[in-house]
Amino acid sequence: MTQPSLTFIRFESGIWHGHVDAEQKPGLEVRYLGETLEGVELSPADNGWDLYVPVPVTALSEGVHSFVIVDAGSVEKLGSFSIIAGEPSADDLRAEVDLLRAELDMLKRAFRRVSRGDG
Repeated sequence: MTQPSLTFIRFESGIWHGHVDAEQKPGLEVRYLGETLEGVELSPADNGWDLYVPVPVTALSEGVHSFVIVDAGSVEKLGSFSIIAGEPSADDLRAEVDLLRAELDMLKRAFRRVSRGDG
């Protein structure tokens, strides 16, 4: 079985839409601030699954807010997206640093799980 791949479709009305190209329904997690988001939905679609990620209202505030989408079984990153609100930034460096922090948190969790012998 091949690794699922994720394609961005659109961000509209507070919901991030994507398409997951996978043979079987993947187990996905969307992480924000180190926590798994609730309300994430997958529905069958042509050639895979449509992914709906409701963005929490707390992410619509000043600063950079990054979301990481991972395959829950393998803890492989499938994709990510960031929301920047407030004062315009000269560049996207804040978004990149925030995304790196989110990915580092994900790696730390995976390492701890392996160290405990859970995975």
